[in-house]
Amino acid sequence: MAYAALLSLTQTLEQIMHSRRQSWVFHEERQIKSLHEKLRFLLSFLEDSSHKNTETITCLEGRIRDATYEAEDIIESQMSKQILSESAYCGVISCFWEIIAALQIMMPAFHNYERCMEFMLHNFKEKYEDLQKVIENIDSISEEVEKMKDMDDIEGSSKSSSSNKMAMVGSNDDLMQIKDPLTGPPSKLKSISIVGIEGIEEVVKMKDRNDVEDLQPMKSLPATSSKSASTNKSAMVGFDDDLLQVKERLIGPSSKLKIISIVGMGGIGKTTLARNVYNDAYIVHHFHIRAWTTVSQKYDVHTLLARLLNSMTDLSHELHLKETEELKRKLYQTLKGNRYLIVMDDVWDINAWEEFKMLFPDDNNGSRIILTTRLSDVAVYANSSSPIHRMNFLSLDQSWNLLCQNVFGEECCPPGLEEIGKRIAEKCKGLALALVVISGLLRKAKHTQAYWEYVAENVKSAVTRNYDDFMEILSWSYDHLPYHLRACFLYMGVFPEDHVIHVSHLIKLWVAEGFLKPITSKSSEEVGKEYLKDLIDRNLILVGDRSFNNEIKTCSIHDLMRDLCTRRAQEEKFLHIVNQEFESSPKIIKNQRHLSIHRRMQYDVADIYDSTVRSLLYFTNRQLLSILCFQLLRVLDACNITFNKFPIEIVKLVSLRYIALIYTGKSMLPASISKLRNLQTLIVFRRPWTGERRILYLPSEILKMPRLRHLLFEQGFLPYPSGAQNGNLQTLSGLIDFRCTKEVLQIIPNLKTLGITYYYDSPTVWSFYCLENLVHLHQLEKLKCRFVYKSWGEYSLHLPMNLTWRESLDPLPLNLAFPPRLKKLTLSGCTISWEDISIIGSLPNLDVLKLKDHAFEGTTLENK
Repeated sequence: MAYAALLSLTQTLEQIMHSRRQSWVFHEERQIKSLHEKLRFLLSFLEDSSHKNTETITCLEGRIRDATYEAEDIIESQMSKQILSESAYCGVISCFWEIIAALQIMMPAFHNYERCMEFMLHNFKEKYEDLQKVIENIDSISEEVEKMKDMDDIEGSSKSSSSNKMAMVGSNDDLMQIKDPLTGPPSKLKSISIVGIEGIEEVVKMKDRNDVEDLQPMKSLPATSSKSASTNKSAMVGFDDDLLQVKERLIGPSSKLKIISIVGMGGIGKTTLARNVYNDAYIVHHFHIRAWTTVSQKYDVHTLLARLLNSMTDLSHELHLKETEELKRKLYQTLKGNRYLIVMDDVWDINAWEEFKMLFPDDNNGSRIILTTRLSDVAVYANSSSPIHRMNFLSLDQSWNLLCQNVFGEECCPPGLEEIGKRIAEKCKGLALALVVISGLLRKAKHTQAYWEYVAENVKSAVTRNYDDFMEILSWSYDHLPYHLRACFLYMGVFPEDHVIHVSHLIKLWVAEGFLKPITSKSSEEVGKEYLKDLIDRNLILVGDRSFNNEIKTCSIHDLMRDLCTRRAQEEKFLHIVNQEFESSPKIIKNQRHLSIHRRMQYDVADIYDSTVRSLLYFTNRQLLSILCFQLLRVLDACNITFNKFPIEIVKLVSLRYIALIYTGKSMLPASISKLRNLQTLIVFRRPWTGERRILYLPSEILKMPRLRHLLFEQGFLPYPSGAQNGNLQTLSGLIDFRCTKEVLQIIPNLKTLGITYYYDSPTVWSFYCLENLVHLHQLEKLKCRFVYKSWGEYSLHLPMNLTWRESLDPLPLNLAFPPRLKKLTLSGCTISWEDISIIGSLPNLDVLKLKDHAFEGTTLENK
């Protein structure tokens, strides 16, 4: 998590530099600027993907992470004390006196004022010295990185000079000039069966991925042999439709060279599908030449060329002696004039395809290339005009059939094991690799109900513990991630298994955690959506529901991929999950970065005081820990807990950026909430136990919070606000009876989402609410307006049975006007005449329109 740590501290330092209090932590301005430059240099170094995943870099990342975490803890701790001091003493008395006052309460032994002062000065001196040591450590690391970059530049220059001396094959036109000894179709069928892996079961048995790449021809065992056919039958259980679809595309009528990309999550069965298509008897007969190569993350072009040629010629002893460019020419000559099928398995890099695409001639004879990859962008790049074949998870029936076939072969499952077996299959969540691994475990053991019950209760651990390479196969996806996506992916581990994750919620958390690198032309939320799309395109995150305009509303993560997140996150000192499996020590809890709490935690406050935890996410309704133990907390997501009253102590956690909670107490939100200068998202629901309305009265100061981006309530009443413009606020949801005066709307000019409910009665004067001014919210994209008649109750618009809508009230005298950028509009209960529908029809960007509970009234809608 070196990158995420560097990015977070860089943003903190920029906040200090742009403030008027640049001496919060440092005596000299140049010191903070120097540290900032060092951090940006290290960020740039990590962003250079050519350095990734070597043993030296991995070790260096750990050192960068630890040093950056330590520096951030010291700096943010001092910033927190400074803010608390200014808040308590109006900026007149220094932060040291504030801490002394706190110490007098927390440490009764310090009765003597002089001893308190002595302790405070000693504490500050230690902190300052610690920070100096950390800065020196970061300087040392930066010097090492400088030397590494210099060495890389020298080596790169040497390689470039050497490569320039070699002959290059520059284009397809150059290749076409090579004399072709083959004129027309070959008289003899050239069909090479490459046997090295027969289905996914053999894939997972390989200890080293390089073994998978080394596919040798085996002429004595044709692809149509009984062994091959039997293996294919077993391996392709559940993939029949995929097999048929890919075969149809391979032998389709088009004579042009076609690329068929098979895309899906690691372990879902891409290679199995490609292998079975490759060995299909009709496919073997249809193509003159077939060849297979597994590219993988780390590949050597010369080796891949040699392996492809080795499968098509008898020159294996000569190939490794030839230059790369000679091998390229030889490959092109061999394929020229033949109808060929090439499988490029496990492609991770666009550059890998670039190396080979010019070597595959298009002779209008129906040649095909199959490309398997976990990355959608690689598939699209290879052939944007051809649809991607996406592998889906197996259904429960397909999963059970595959498990049953692999365990019992042609025999039937004993009746006493079938119900348990289906539970085991269900817990594999449709992932073929998991099903194959677990079936191998069941096949080797005695078929007893007790053992199968044990496996059913421990499917995930049975898969991962009995096959170490399983997690390694999934880990390739993480190892290939660019650094800026790693924290976002590992953060998915905070959510419980099978949790439906709302995208808007997830991105707000990413923003608050500081995972997103700012882009000048885009909002943080837009950057977050791009990160999410990238993770989805890499088949690491699963898409759930979509909106009417195809935006992703919910997402999730496969249980076994989530397990990868939690394992890697613990290794990186990034995330700890408190669950039922084991009791975590106070030391582990105290020194974590993020805590996901799935059960009650019972610790002495003294054991975890002064914690470095930045996030508390509660997925249990049990008692919350003493919040004041987490002075550096950024995220408090506690909507699963119902507080008896608003936890006022959180206003002392001045680093908070995200708050989500529910409480039952007083209806007035304390004005002191506005002291949280860093707060970006505030989600508060009031749920009183009695029958009283759930209205939450908001302080007028709330819109003055400078970094506030999202305000979400169930029924929040905001009095007439005043003050300076808040250009960051994007969401105001759950307001009641909100006055849309020009003065108010000028305070929130960049609002993108607005949700309002109006409670009215017959004498309501609608001009008071100035709804016609909504047109001045020029950035507004989503608007929800709901109108509720007071006499019918808070939540119901249902009329008495003996009344009609017209008899109950007159149409609301609204003069609505909507901003032109509006994309989604929801209207409820406003009884506008159908004659005024043109106010909606004129909106040029409207994608979604929802009309509920007599939004419009009348008997006919005329199309004018």
